Amino acid sequence: MSIQELESQFTSGVYTKRPIALVRGAGAHVWDSDENEYVDCVGGQGSVNIGHANPVVADAIARQAKTLITCPEMFYNDRRAELEQKLTALAGMPRVFLCNSGTEAVEAAIKFARLATKRTGIIAAMRGFHGRTFGALSATWEKKYREPFEPLVPDYSHIAYNDVAALEAAVDHKTAAVLLEVVQGEGGVRPGTAEFLLKAQEVCQERGALLILDEVQTGFGRTGKMFAFQHYGLQPDLMCLAKSMAGGFPMGATLIGSRVGQLPPQVHGSTFGGNPLGCAASLAAIDFIERQQLADRAAELGAWFLEQLKQIESSLVREVRGLGLMVGVELKQKVTPYLQELMKHGVLALPAGLTTLRFLPPLVVEQDDLEKVVEAVSKVLNVEIA
Repeated sequence: MSIQELESQFTSGVYTKRPIALVRGAGAHVWDSDENEYVDCVGGQGSVNIGHANPVVADAIARQAKTLITCPEMFYNDRRAELEQKLTALAGMPRVFLCNSGTEAVEAAIKFARLATKRTGIIAAMRGFHGRTFGALSATWEKKYREPFEPLVPDYSHIAYNDVAALEAAVDHKTAAVLLEVVQGEGGVRPGTAEFLLKAQEVCQERGALLILDEVQTGFGRTGKMFAFQHYGLQPDLMCLAKSMAGGFPMGATLIGSRVGQLPPQVHGSTFGGNPLGCAASLAAIDFIERQQLADRAAELGAWFLEQLKQIESSLVREVRGLGLMVGVELKQKVTPYLQELMKHGVLALPAGLTTLRFLPPLVVEQDDLEKVVEAVSKVLNVEIA
């Protein structure tokens, strides 16, 4: 029985699966069970910025697993304290809540915003994606995620992304927070404009709301800075992190700014949040990102990659956009057949909505690999696909 057949017998069914079984990875490459090699531009949906099977993180996990795997936050812990100090210094924010995933980080931020402001309104953006648990799902725009679970959490509303007038009109005395991605990921790889993001910060400060930035996908070097908000000189009140925070190990965090105020004990929590194993992995991953200057590498390679993709001549291409090594190619038709065709050329990529090809390669990717990706995309977009 093949891996695919075995897993299909027992999996929940909630995932649409591609017909290959990945069994090994190294850097920006993965191999399937038939030993076919791929340039991985899925990148664990953005969670392996430092590359697959990074030995620095693997060694850190192995050492910590032999020392102490879990330790709830009713006790202090050395690895947790060290990570909290590191994260707050990197973000310029005084406190942090540690958890296990992006949607958990968003849930915490929403709860903290409502608690701090004593308001209930949450304003998010059309095309935004923030997770699938009820609070995060209520902020997520796409109907296919929302409708099966309605009614969702009340007092959420959505405005057009990058629409300054809509933003100014929406924020009022009932608004607890404005929740935005700095670059919309699943919404089509759409960078926020400086005008829009800075206005969001200004309006929140003027009207007593908090600015929550969802950097789950854009954090840890992806866009050419450690965090994407640093491109714009922003200072969020709450920031959500996960994905590449621990080199692919499940880890999340909500950074907390000074405008949030003191949070009372026991208003939120997580059994596994801030566990020593995850903290050790995260410390190793962040150290690797800094020592290898992966943010600078993403800025340089990303600019080159974006320009190469823009030079592809195809009547199918509507627009190419991105920031750092977070790049999207919007097509004039649905992308699924082209994603399947790219696999045949040894390239794995993601959709971003129905019509955008999304590329999230590990930041350790070589330019030669990206040249192969460009060549494959050019071929795929210039052949007849049934």
